Amino acid sequence: MRPTSPLLGISIGLLIADPAYAHTGAGSLHSFASGFAHPFGGLDHLLAMFAVGLFAAQSGGRTIALVPGAFVAMMIAGASLGISGVEVPGVELAVALSVVAIALPVAFALGMPASLAMAYVGFLALFHGYAHGAELPAQAAAAPYVIGFAVATAAIHGFGVAAGLGIGRIEPLCRSRGLRTAGAVVALAGIGLAIG
Repeated sequence: MRPTSPLLGISIGLLIADPAYAHTGAGSLHSFASGFAHPFGGLDHLLAMFAVGLFAAQSGGRTIALVPGAFVAMMIAGASLGISGVEVPGVELAVALSVVAIALPVAFALGMPASLAMAYVGFLALFHGYAHGAELPAQAAAAPYVIGFAVATAAIHGFGVAAGLGIGRIEPLCRSRGLRTAGAVVALAGIGLAIG
């Protein structure tokens, strides 16, 4: 895989994703298919989840599985808060800022112990999950939808991990520059979402 692969993935995401936030509240959100499609509908989700994969790959070792797993688990917990009607103000801004918050450690190659990395992305995942759960209609069956967006999230994480590991097969200097560049691009896109 070439060092540009994360940038290629981000470019593809920019082309296929709706430039608006994924949380419009529109449409039927009561099936596995709609839950699976939801994270692909907005750049905030795509970029944050891709960045989690890059972050995990850059950290290496057991973090490769633990960080994405923590994100998915806490996203489901956040969805349960949204479904139960708990009020969390500023969720859209928090989701957009989470893109920046996850990508900056990649851009600056900040290493974290696995437990801290899990807590860090897990906290940010609460906002993503909440946004998914809060817009689920009260009469809808939540389980298929939640399973759908959890599976999609894991898939996007997997793409980010694969891109990061692909860069890791290149000489160390290029690996460092490639991952940091990908993190910087994602962070800048997150800033654009936050102020847009």
